[in-house]
Amino acid sequence: MKKKSKLELALIAFRKAGGFLTMSEAIALGIHRRELYALRDRGDLEIVSRGLYRLVEMPDPSLPDFIPVAKKIPNGIICLISALAFHEITTQIPHFVYVALPSNAHKPTISYPPMRYFWYTEKLLTTGVQEHMIDGCTYKIFDVEKTLVDCVKFRNKIGMDVVLEALKMYWHSKKTNLDKLFRYAKLFRVEKILKPIMETIVSG
Repeated sequence: MKKKSKLELALIAFRKAGGFLTMSEAIALGIHRRELYALRDRGDLEIVSRGLYRLVEMPDPSLPDFIPVAKKIPNGIICLISALAFHEITTQIPHFVYVALPSNAHKPTISYPPMRYFWYTEKLLTTGVQEHMIDGCTYKIFDVEKTLVDCVKFRNKIGMDVVLEALKMYWHSKKTNLDKLFRYAKLFRVEKILKPIMETIVSG
């Protein structure tokens, strides 16, 4: 049987990884930099973001802007307007990927897409985290109720109009869990702000 070339082995490794590898992941799998560059130059790979490669033959990802977060910011969690859009409770089209980071984390260097970072305390960062496996990547994202409470907490950064719209869409989605919402609100000390807003929405 003919021995596979290094480039063929590299392509197999990319397929097994779901089509995406960072430079460091590729090197750890035994793929040399020159093989990455050769595959890039012949059109098999494209650069998604600095140091992150995508296998062109794979189907287009459904959440391309989240992939650099999943692959290059292991301690990052999709939050705020990006999480609202994921959960389909906003009409906003995020111009940035909103990412929560630990309070002691350095700002990541990601060339694309544009990012907005928010530094969270440990309690704020570790509550209500979900993991979703999409496009061969594992995304960490806050659940719906935690996202809404975060939006109330960071209302001055994202705009109160965004918060009100999201809470209304959440209420009309018929997938509400108000007990969970208010449990988070109490935990993160925004209950006094959230309660009158929700009472107005519910009675309206």
